[in-house]
Amino acid sequence: MTRHRIRRLRHQLLARGLDGLIVSSIFNVRYLTNFSGSNALCIVRKNGALFLTDQRYLLQSKVEVKGLRRVIAAGGLSEEAAKRNALADCKSVGFESHSVTYAQYRGLKKLFPSVSFVPTSDLVENLALIKDEEELNAIRSAVAISDKVFHQLLSGIRPGLPESDVAAEISYLHRKFGAEKDAFEPIVASGERGSLPHARATTKRIKSGEMVTLDFGCTVRGYNSDLTRTIGVGRISGRAKEMYNAVLQAQTEAVAAARAGMMARDLDAVARRSITRAGYGKHFSHSLGHGLGLQVHERPRVSSRSTEELQAGSVVTIEPGIYIGGFGGVRIEDDVLLTRRGCEVLNAAPKKLIIV
Repeated sequence: MTRHRIRRLRHQLLARGLDGLIVSSIFNVRYLTNFSGSNALCIVRKNGALFLTDQRYLLQSKVEVKGLRRVIAAGGLSEEAAKRNALADCKSVGFESHSVTYAQYRGLKKLFPSVSFVPTSDLVENLALIKDEEELNAIRSAVAISDKVFHQLLSGIRPGLPESDVAAEISYLHRKFGAEKDAFEPIVASGERGSLPHARATTKRIKSGEMVTLDFGCTVRGYNSDLTRTIGVGRISGRAKEMYNAVLQAQTEAVAAARAGMMARDLDAVARRSITRAGYGKHFSHSLGHGLGLQVHERPRVSSRSTEELQAGSVVTIEPGIYIGGFGGVRIEDDVLLTRRGCEVLNAAPKKLIIV
């Protein structure tokens, strides 16, 4: 599978008139090589590919990296590449401008004085937009685990429980059910704190009558899930129920509209119009969603400012929300696989308003 991805990348290089590409983003290195460590470079040329890492990953890389020439560096990876004459016969070589600092760029120029380095963006990301079956299987597994965690949480959330205890339980259950780790720090936001879209769990104790937003995901074979549900604790107000129904309606309409071939901004507009009709337009303060894969937030961005067309085979989140300072918030999020006919919702967690 990794060989196929590298072949596809070479076609991109050819189209750009590049003799090679230095892949330094650790996520892109993993996509191309299957390497799950924290320090590596992948150099892709017209006639070969080189993988470099350090001594810590001698045995791990031997197991994970197949079909590429593998080099274990005693010092810096770029310096080792220069020693190995890794860019021989290359005149124009791309580098990933989003992951290379200016100091690193200057280092490359010094190590390879005869090479013309060209800043690039999205060469590997263009390939990773469309998930293959291996990737989808990993995402489905991660989604299923997070769904199971949500179901398990419902029996334990009660008045008096600190948000931080709920967050700790999420992390524990993810591991218990087979995930490698949390995809990100779990968000548990109760009461007024629900108005903070990215609230960190605190020692605040959940009170009866509050809404609680739970946003979490896990990682399986490097790929991530991202689930949000908002529940009520005890008797909640009519205003809170109205907010919930407005978000649920917007999310339902966006899921029904989502399909490959539409512009990402048009999908965002579906949910935004729905929330505006309900009278909460100014309280929907973020984009509708984002791509999901090796990174929790990757292309495509599903926002009102996006200029990207959605692709069949991409996995995106659909997560409208309403946030009112001094009162609270509601967000509902699913992970969906885009197809030419619509989308497949990967989550099975219920979306009706749950009161515990």
